[in-house]
Amino acid sequence: MRFAFSTNAFMRHSFDQAAATISSLGYEGLELMADVPHAWPAGLLAETKAAIRASMDNHQLAFSNVNAFMMNAISDHRQKYWYPSFIEPDSNYRQVRIDHTRRALTLCAELGAPHITTEPGGPIAPGQTRQQAIDLFVEVLKPLADHAFNEGVLLLIEPEPELLLETTDQYLEVAERVNAPSIGLNFDVGHAYCMSEDISKQIAKLAPHIKHYHFEDIADTRVHHHMVPGTGVINFAEVIEAIKATGYDGWLTVELYPFIDDPISAAREALALLRPLVDKPSARI
Repeated sequence: MRFAFSTNAFMRHSFDQAAATISSLGYEGLELMADVPHAWPAGLLAETKAAIRASMDNHQLAFSNVNAFMMNAISDHRQKYWYPSFIEPDSNYRQVRIDHTRRALTLCAELGAPHITTEPGGPIAPGQTRQQAIDLFVEVLKPLADHAFNEGVLLLIEPEPELLLETTDQYLEVAERVNAPSIGLNFDVGHAYCMSEDISKQIAKLAPHIKHYHFEDIADTRVHHHMVPGTGVINFAEVIEAIKATGYDGWLTVELYPFIDDPISAAREALALLRPLVDKPSARI
């Protein structure tokens, strides 16, 4: 398994500054934020894409993922990056999210990244039933899954508290209906803890669907606020043992977007805790 760090903590830095720092701290990869200020896909110039690729090469980094969840560029008044969602009642506004996701999938393929992560359906709108929201989400996802397949990349759904799909089990409800080889699960360990999931059990259960992990810590209140691993209550030794037991050998991406004031310290502290846990021989026979 390899560690990456998400550039959504480096919103006050250029992409090259972020890449240089992430590499210098010992990470092998980074998660590219398909958003301002680094790589908002709409209107992203060929020269900028070339500069991103050159920076990755210069700093000997690989892409762990393209984060197409956040949409700070839209900055909806209700919440900066949840909206617009895939289940917006307004079809024109919903199309903004759809178009962004299509562009992010194409960008992912152009940059040679393995997959994008996206939101799990957004908040259910007033007057909208859960079943209506699920049906709409499935309808929207099917052509996006086809586009991902055609681009040769994966479209990963990330369950999150307060959104349509909050738990990892709820992901299955949608994935089974979409029934596409290009759909997968981004398992966010912190989100699972917020929802009181048995993390180790869910990792084992959903291993065939999990294509990428997000790591952050959470307080014992289970309030959804990303903390540096080791400063909350998640037992990362147990989590990593559970992941090892599945045979997963992909990316573990640390996602600490609240730490834009000091992403360097956050990234350094996270890796200092997590790296030894991965390097330690497994206790399981």
